[in-house]
Amino acid sequence: MKYKIVCDVHTHTVASGHAYGTIREMAKAASEKGLELLGISEHGPGIQGTCAPVYFWNLKVVPKVLYGVEIFHGCELNVLNDGTISLADNYTYFLDYGIVGIHLNCYDNVGAEKNTDNLIECMKHPKVNFISHPDSDDTPVNYERLVKAAKKYDVALEVNNSSLVEYYRRINCHENYRTMLKLCMEHGTNIFVSSDAHDPSDVGRFDLALKMLEEVGFDENLIVNTSKEKFKEFINRKNIKFQKKK
Repeated sequence: MKYKIVCDVHTHTVASGHAYGTIREMAKAASEKGLELLGISEHGPGIQGTCAPVYFWNLKVVPKVLYGVEIFHGCELNVLNDGTISLADNYTYFLDYGIVGIHLNCYDNVGAEKNTDNLIECMKHPKVNFISHPDSDDTPVNYERLVKAAKKYDVALEVNNSSLVEYYRRINCHENYRTMLKLCMEHGTNIFVSSDAHDPSDVGRFDLALKMLEEVGFDENLIVNTSKEKFKEFINRKNIKFQKKK
């Protein structure tokens, strides 16, 4: 395939409550797949069975490298219906990066425009670097507005490999991604590709997402996780901007 992804930064361990590998099992799988960086992004409060917020406070004890793979820590934060994220700032402080997404476990679908409003509000948070799976008509969005806002607030939109697996039944997912990706190229908006792995066997699985990118002829320069250096520069850039504003 044309594209090579070396950082898988949307993955979950047993700490998320509905995933099935430990950090070390996920890291070992990442090493075996030839990845250079693994991001562990447990679900934030609002998802049944996920870890308590104190989990994120103590991430400093986890080794920075396991099986030769660099380990970063994020959180898949939940968008709430008031346009805020589901983890307090005294815990987001300890994250390397934040992914935010709509999950119907803790969110009421309010239609495309208001869903988009809420996602855009979350993009403004200094720890939000990514939007997860903006792809299903279960929670529709206005893609023109979403893509333009992601460009403005330096946030990358996800192409989620798991969403493209047939049994997940993400409504109109393929067509929504085609729309989103074409707009990203038009506006110069960044994306990231992820496995959304909930088991070690899926770490580094990007086949369906990469096929989608090839179908639309996506610009590789707009993919932020094709190298460790590019990924790190991307997540640090937003932090630097906010520090300058203080």
